Amino acid sequence: NAHGTSTPQGDLGETLAVKRTFGAHAYDLMISSNKSMIGHLLGAAGGVEAVATVMSLHEQVLPPTINLDEPDPECDLDYVPGAARDANVRIALSNSFGFGGTNGTLVFSRFDS
Repeated sequence: NAHGTSTPQGDLGETLAVKRTFGAHAYDLMISSNKSMIGHLLGAAGGVEAVATVMSLHEQVLPPTINLDEPDPECDLDYVPGAARDANVRIALSNSFGFGGTNGTLVFSRFDS
């Protein structure tokens, strides 16, 4: 789950960070942003997005990034545009970035009993 605020600088910065972290594998990842559907919940954003990320693991469905009609050409990863997607999700990340450099990434893994 991308932080995905739909700002040119923020979205490009997050895309570049994903590419830097995952290298060529970044192009195999499916990335969506809940903010496209629920808006920015400020202090509650990280918690709500973490729950949505866990639900993606549980339901094996990735939420869409809606209204992604004209993406920046440099933001060229798979942002799950337009419609939810069934997927075999084993591990998921949830990025949360705050003002003044307060940033965090949660890593969740699917547990099968």
